[in-house]
Amino acid sequence: MKNTDYFKLLTTEIHSVVIATVDKNGLPSSRVIDIMLYDEKGIYFLTAKGKFFYDQLISKPYVSLCGITSGKNSMKRKSLCITGAVKNIGINKLDKIFEVNPYMKEIYPTPESLTALEVFCMYKGQGFYFDLSKKPIIREDFSFGGINLKKYGYQISDNCNSCGLCLTKCPQDCIETGKPFKIIQKNCLHCGNCMEICPVNAVLKLG
Repeated sequence: MKNTDYFKLLTTEIHSVVIATVDKNGLPSSRVIDIMLYDEKGIYFLTAKGKFFYDQLISKPYVSLCGITSGKNSMKRKSLCITGAVKNIGINKLDKIFEVNPYMKEIYPTPESLTALEVFCMYKGQGFYFDLSKKPIIREDFSFGGINLKKYGYQISDNCNSCGLCLTKCPQDCIETGKPFKIIQKNCLHCGNCMEICPVNAVLKLG
């Protein structure tokens, strides 16, 4: 998938996400917000200038957000999490946001009430996409805005003696045999079972 595919999923299928900031005491603060727009530059949301959320975005312009699609149960859903930098773009794209999200006119119905709002763009960051509806599961990492993708999860080194113990504990059967064995990263749950059971410490934790 391309970055814009992830942004589209977040904006149109998930839309409402939990977003976390840091307050003035250095403690986490979270709330639910709507992702209003996306383009090749990033994703866009808004808030009122009188909110603590706004103050936190201005003082520490870095957020972490997560959302999940609807479905009968977890095994029918997709999730997306992104951590990255945001910037205030004032009232730019505000008209477009209200055009694409007409329900906002019920919350801020008059031109005068709109003066409370400003738009923020998450313009660089890293995230991961998780699809539990597939067998085996699908996990994809991505970055945007010039950020180098940081790898997380597990990797098997050349110290592997091909004993096969890791195969017995992998819940997604995502380890290929060979010398050394290899983890299929897109199907890995990051559970750590392989590292725990490896008798020669050949499994390395990334990140």
